[in-house]
Amino acid sequence: MSFTPLKTITSKTLVLPASNIDTDQIMPARFLTMTTKAGLGQRLFNDWRYEKDGTETNHYINSDAAKACKILVGGHNFGCGSSREHAPWALTDYGIRVVISSEIADIFRNNSLKNGLLPVVIEKNAHQWLLDHPGEEITIDLEAQEVRLPKNGGTYKFEIDAFSRHCLMEGVDEMGYLQAQDADIKKYEDARG
Repeated sequence: MSFTPLKTITSKTLVLPASNIDTDQIMPARFLTMTTKAGLGQRLFNDWRYEKDGTETNHYINSDAAKACKILVGGHNFGCGSSREHAPWALTDYGIRVVISSEIADIFRNNSLKNGLLPVVIEKNAHQWLLDHPGEEITIDLEAQEVRLPKNGGTYKFEIDAFSRHCLMEGVDEMGYLQAQDADIKKYEDARG
């Protein structure tokens, strides 16, 4: 699978300040029967965005301003809960490329990295600044591994493993990376005889 390479992104932030936003809130279980990624963004945070009859709520996530955001700032412990891969699929289909929090659940983080979504854990002071300033335009520089806040908010480093960073910057998942190595693999196998 391939996706748009992510090197540097500047966007206003979509802020969802609640702690412990779990994968069932991100993508309710009743939609896990969907087998394609296209269209999953319509069901992102479905129970916050729609009434039972399907009409839109007045939740901020339904606004045009929110729909233009590429960076989501979630509360502490974002992505906890089950291991559903549909959660990062829905976020990327909606248009989100980066999720920032002071803590991101391990399984969600791993699923995100494999699907073109950059999970960023940032120090608590910077995270609180982001929560207190919704809609601010910030820059994520994956190559430098930095979050740059506006208005002298500072620059903050974040950690990511080298392989995941490479894949995100090249716009490929693990399989795409291996397929790109096909010539070198063949050369190695031929040399072994």
